[in-house]
Amino acid sequence: MLRSEKFLITQEAEGERLDIFLADKMEGMSRSTIKSLIDDDMVKVDGVNKRPSYRLKSGEEVLALIPQVRQIELEPQDIALEIIYQDNHIAIINKPVGMVVHPAHGNWDNTLVNALLYHIKDLSGINGELRPGIVHRLDKDTSGVMVVAKTDQALRSLSNQIKEHSINREYTALVHGIIKENLGTIDAPIGRSKTDRKKMAVVNNGRQAISNYQVLERFNQYTLIKVKLLTGRTHQIRVHFAYLHHPIVGDPLYGPAKKHLGMRSQVLHASLLGLVHPETGEYMEFTSELPEYFSCILKDLRKNN
Repeated sequence: MLRSEKFLITQEAEGERLDIFLADKMEGMSRSTIKSLIDDDMVKVDGVNKRPSYRLKSGEEVLALIPQVRQIELEPQDIALEIIYQDNHIAIINKPVGMVVHPAHGNWDNTLVNALLYHIKDLSGINGELRPGIVHRLDKDTSGVMVVAKTDQALRSLSNQIKEHSINREYTALVHGIIKENLGTIDAPIGRSKTDRKKMAVVNNGRQAISNYQVLERFNQYTLIKVKLLTGRTHQIRVHFAYLHHPIVGDPLYGPAKKHLGMRSQVLHASLLGLVHPETGEYMEFTSELPEYFSCILKDLRKNN
C-alpha cells in the first residue's frame, strides 16, 4: 500500500534541495529515509525523477509516494548461529551464506536479528527497532565474520570506528579473469547508478571508496584475491571489481548473465575483522574460515589448473 503527498513549490521554497524540503514537510521522516525514497524513484518533480540535491523551482509540483510502514514485532527464532566470541559488550558472528542481516521488505523473519534475539538476550537497542545490536551488515549472500553490539556504549564505539575507517575488514573473493598485478588499489567513488537505481556504480559525484587488493592465486579463467576495505560503501567490493572488468564470480547484480561454476550468488567471504574493544581498548582480531562451497570451488579449480 502506498500513500501520496503532494506539494506545490512556492516562491519562498525556490532553490531548496529536494531532500531537505521534503524532510521539513514530512513530519517523522528522516532525511536519509527521504533520500531512499528519491533514490528508489518514489518522488517526482512535475512527473520527472530527480536527485536528492535537485534545487526546486517555484511553481513545480512534488509528488511523493510513501510505502505503508509494516508494524511487526520481532520474534526470537531458534536458528543455528555460530558465535565465534562473546563477552558482556560484543559478540562476533560467523554469518552463513543466504542469511539476511535484519528484517526488511520481503524478509520479515528468519534473519540474523531473529537468531540473535534467541541466542543473545542483551543486545543494544539504540540502532533502530528492526536492527538491535547491528553495527554493520553483510549482503545476504556474503558470508563471514561480523560484530554485534551488546551495550549502547559498545554500539556507539564500534559505529565511530566504522565511521573513522579504523576497523580492519578483509575479504576473500573469486573474480573473473586474470588480474596481472599482485597488489593494487582501487580508488573510485561510488554512488547510485544513473541507469539502474537498484545498483551502485562508480560515478564522478559519488562518495570516496578505496579498496586494496592482493592476488592469492591465479587459475585458468579466475583469480583468487584478498581485499581490504579502507571505506565501507554499499556493495563496494562488488562494484569496484566489476568496474575493473573482473566481477565477482556468481554475482547476480554486477556479474555476467551467464552463470559460472554453478554459482548464483557472489563468491565473497568476510574472512577477517579487527577492532578496538569498546570497553578495554584492546585491539582484537577475529577470523573465519572459507565456507565449504568456496573451498570446494577452489579444490576443483586447482585440479584443472
